[in-house]
Amino acid sequence: MSIREIDDIDRLMRINDALISRVERSMDQQGNAFSLFQTAINLEGRVRKHTEELRGAMRRLEQSNVELATAKEAAEEANISKTRFLAAASHDVLQPLNAAHLSVSALADLQTTVEGKQLVGQVERALSTMEDLLRTLLDISRLDAGVVKPDIGDVPLMSVFHSLQSDFQPIADKRGLTLRFRPTAWSVRSDRTMLRRILQNVIANALRYTETGGVLVGARQRGANILVNVVDTGIGIPPDQHEMIYEEFRRASNALDGDRNGMGAGLGLGLAIVRRLVSTLSHQISLTSRLRRGTVFSLTVPAARGGAAVEPVAMPAEAQRGYGLYGMRVLVVENDEAVRQAMETLLERWTCVVRSAATARKALAALDEDWQPDLIIADQHLDQGGLGSQTIRDLRTKAGRAIPALLVTADPSPELALEARRSGIEMMHKPVKPAELRALMAHLLA
Repeated sequence: MSIREIDDIDRLMRINDALISRVERSMDQQGNAFSLFQTAINLEGRVRKHTEELRGAMRRLEQSNVELATAKEAAEEANISKTRFLAAASHDVLQPLNAAHLSVSALADLQTTVEGKQLVGQVERALSTMEDLLRTLLDISRLDAGVVKPDIGDVPLMSVFHSLQSDFQPIADKRGLTLRFRPTAWSVRSDRTMLRRILQNVIANALRYTETGGVLVGARQRGANILVNVVDTGIGIPPDQHEMIYEEFRRASNALDGDRNGMGAGLGLGLAIVRRLVSTLSHQISLTSRLRRGTVFSLTVPAARGGAAVEPVAMPAEAQRGYGLYGMRVLVVENDEAVRQAMETLLERWTCVVRSAATARKALAALDEDWQPDLIIADQHLDQGGLGSQTIRDLRTKAGRAIPALLVTADPSPELALEARRSGIEMMHKPVKPAELRALMAHLLA
């Protein structure tokens, strides 16, 4: 039936309402679809915008990473350059400083008045302070730059103890303190030079801050490690300063006056070096302390693979203090004229018979059938490109025997220390302390 055939008005109105309702629903659906379409377009725009912002941020981050890497590389290169500069500068400064040390020591023997001896003592203390500062700053720079690589091996502790006792016994005796090293058969896994430097700095601190009593150094086993203890009867360290003392230029607030303790005030760098060396070697160090009772520093070092080692009998105190250099023949190989003359003067004051040379060729020429040295003291860097370590080997070959030898140098490289150790050559770094030189000479000649 068509609409024209319907004559019921009510029915037609109902049909009309239904049609209008259907049209309205259709229009609403189209409106909703259009709205969704618009929303999708807006979302796509926002996603595109945020994507571009993210890409921009990533590009900026990549650029920042490149700049940081460049800056890090530049900083590392600057650090290495600083280390090289300090090494070169220290060599040039330590040469005349070494000559001054030797000359002042010889001059001290000539003083007959109290005033003259006091003035010489003041000069010696000033030179020692300058030497310690230069050497320590160089060591800190090299350790921070990461250019120091440890040479790990089995180190017999007793041989290190002997060397340290030779260095510190005269200081302890002068201050009326006892210094004891307990005999030990233990060997440890460490770098000999670095280990000795750690103990040297700790013992020096112990003596510096002890007025009465003394210092005891010993070792005992703890599991797979060896615990090396340095015990003093000094002033102690306040609990709130146990960490602070490892910082540069820091000293305990209750530190003794330098002039009163007879060892100088100290630079506040010794334990800063200790912490860096301990970290480099992957060892551990700790301390316990009681005010006015004393301090115990404990260094934990891995035991050597073979455990205990057969050690020589402890050196008698009389042998350490008896120098016995009278008439000893010493060959000095040194290219710096001022250092060479100062060394000759000092050795002659010690009643040694001295010959000297500036080059390897002249040193070899100094040996003949009528004269061979009991000891060779050589600088590492000689004139005409010569090296002291090679010159010592050549002199030993010509003499047909392993002449005791001492390399006195301002070269701090670990490669040179390793070469000297392998060749059986003792080493001292410039500027040398005459008392230490004389003690080491006596030990080598004995």
